[in-house]
Amino acid sequence: MTYYDHVVVGLAEYSSSEFFASGAMLKHRLLFGSLMTVLLVCLVIFDSWLDGSLTASTTDNSRVQATLLAVLLAVILSLGGIELSRLAAAKGLVVLNPLAAIGLALLATTWYWPQLIHITQGTYVLLVVAIVLAAMLLQQHFQFGNDGALANCGISCFSMLYLGLLGAFMLGIRIDGGPWAILTFIFVVKCSDIGAYTFGKLFGRHKLSPRVSPKKTWEGLAGAIVAATIVSIAFAMVFGILRLWLAPIFGACMAVIGQWSDLAESMLKRDAQQKDSSNRVPGFGGILDVVDSLLFAAPFAYVFLKLAA
Repeated sequence: MTYYDHVVVGLAEYSSSEFFASGAMLKHRLLFGSLMTVLLVCLVIFDSWLDGSLTASTTDNSRVQATLLAVLLAVILSLGGIELSRLAAAKGLVVLNPLAAIGLALLATTWYWPQLIHITQGTYVLLVVAIVLAAMLLQQHFQFGNDGALANCGISCFSMLYLGLLGAFMLGIRIDGGPWAILTFIFVVKCSDIGAYTFGKLFGRHKLSPRVSPKKTWEGLAGAIVAATIVSIAFAMVFGILRLWLAPIFGACMAVIGQWSDLAESMLKRDAQQKDSSNRVPGFGGILDVVDSLLFAAPFAYVFLKLAA
């Protein structure tokens, strides 16, 4: 079959109502996705211009970098934490806010604070986890007593680590790698999402993970790899973040890990019997649905870019 035959067959499987609903979702995805992309690029570039790292040939550790991005990450991931709290509530679990949200924001900005105080990232993380965990147990004691102590403290720590610790590596990529490194990472992963969505809609036949996400297909994963590889090569050629021969490897790895990261969040939603984490972002769902593919990909991207430097 030709490419156009596949398109026709794929569209024919939808009823008219499903087709128009899918078209409306795609329109919202394109509109809000483009808007978020423009705003993010503008913020990263403006933030980098303010701290002088935009034009620096190498990262200057004497500069306090990425202040605006640190604030943005703390806010976005904290909102994601609120969404995760709602998913937990659907299972009868209580996230111990505001302590979990505070711990999440502190972990998300792990790479920022060592620029201001003499402390390593590792020591900072250990101190934040230890102090917030102790405070959570106190909150549990005074608010709920023994009831649900294991479950509530467990889900609270999970929220803090899942969003705060994993999300922190995005700030690490920006501070240690520079503005073009973080933009490369985000564009590669999010374009892999677009590739997965497009190929899955047009050619998807074989289920990737039917128990967790019935709509994800192996064809979609192939589309994610193709899109991520193309974008990675383009960024490597324009900005020189990676050697050209490493760019396809980086793109393929980010696509696969990004899709797994998306599946991980889907497990949480399906367990809570929710389609989306919220309806904050039209066409996408919630904050978690926007950042999910970035979370597990960020640590791997940080290590990859460090080793490839």
